Amino acid sequence: MPRLNLAVFGAFIFYCSGASATEAVLDTGNTAWLITATVLVLFMTLPGLAFFYGGLVRTKNALSILMQCFAITCLVSIAWFVGGYGLAFGNGGDWQAWIGGGNWFLANVTRDSLSGSIPESVFLMFQMTFAIITPALVIGRFAERMKFSAVLGFSLLWLFLVYAPVCHWVWGGGWLATRGLLDFAGGTVVHLNAGVAAMVAALMLGRRRDFPEAGMSPHNMTMAVAGASMLWVGWFGFNAGSALAANGSAGMTMLVTHISAAAGSLAWMTMEWIKYGKPSVLGIITGMVAGLGTITPASGYVSPASALLIGLVAGVVCYYATQFVKRKLKIDDSLDVFPVHGIGGILGTLSAGIFASGELGGAGYAEGVTMLDQLGVQALGIAATLIWCAVGTFGIFKLLDLTVGLRVGADHETEGLDVRDHGERAYMIS
Repeated sequence: MPRLNLAVFGAFIFYCSGASATEAVLDTGNTAWLITATVLVLFMTLPGLAFFYGGLVRTKNALSILMQCFAITCLVSIAWFVGGYGLAFGNGGDWQAWIGGGNWFLANVTRDSLSGSIPESVFLMFQMTFAIITPALVIGRFAERMKFSAVLGFSLLWLFLVYAPVCHWVWGGGWLATRGLLDFAGGTVVHLNAGVAAMVAALMLGRRRDFPEAGMSPHNMTMAVAGASMLWVGWFGFNAGSALAANGSAGMTMLVTHISAAAGSLAWMTMEWIKYGKPSVLGIITGMVAGLGTITPASGYVSPASALLIGLVAGVVCYYATQFVKRKLKIDDSLDVFPVHGIGGILGTLSAGIFASGELGGAGYAEGVTMLDQLGVQALGIAATLIWCAVGTFGIFKLLDLTVGLRVGADHETEGLDVRDHGERAYMIS
């Protein structure tokens, strides 16, 4: 396995070995950085993603987005405590290649428990923030038309049945980890997973009423820009925190993350400028998210020059993917989750296999591994995540449709989710 990809895997092995705190040394610098990174990643959901998505929907549904992000944060946090962490990073015994186990209700986590050189409490909290934001990303696909009860049911079931297994495969010592998949901070686990789930959701729920004929313009671009800016800042914790140490790897990861975000923003803005004659604010912030999502799996392995190229390609490819999904296929991806996160996750995971090459200034491959070998592993990881997520998400939505139901009624949708679901309005204007 490439040396930088061993960070989380090594922490997992230490935890499963039953080693005591006396056999490892707590590093206060690493601990302080991981605590900071954890706060930054949680900041991405509350308030970053909430404001970003909330500003992009119509006025009558703005509050519902904020509510969904907040409720998902609370629900997933408790689910991670109950069993999500154990399934993702625990010892699965005979099933270790596929799923973890044990540590229900964090029974084995104490004040002295260590994961490598950091407290296990900090490690599991850092991973919890990833588990929170991934299903929260999906709500951008079914915004303005899904029942609140179904949103909660989906988030809970999806965490246990889809997210935790994929997380274990990649970061918890599962079968993709042993094959050497390069996914530093979530190209498959987070972005592709969320993108595929979002596409399945859009296809099963159908379009919003009057889409694409009626205007679906964002109601508050100021809020959206504020949220996007918070995402950019929080993403440093997302990517650089995944080094699990305050070291050169974290520093380089932060640098390449920033470069890719800037390049993605400018690339998307330029594409719109050429096509429509005006660079839009929505375009530049969406390009930023594309650049960030695409660099994520490669961020710990590539050089700054490679990050620039990855960001530029992400801005162009994700722009055209968005146009194709909405204008050609006429699929109502409310907030462009699949073309930005799904396509970005695929592109970034493949980019990691290419630009990790030592000849291109990257961290280098494992001994005896060629670029073609690594790309084969990357493609396998993409295919496995796509299939597992698509099948699992379809099954969860079918179950919810047969029980609580998925979509609100026509009158409910017309009036808006804010009033009908929560009895409140985002804006009280006399």
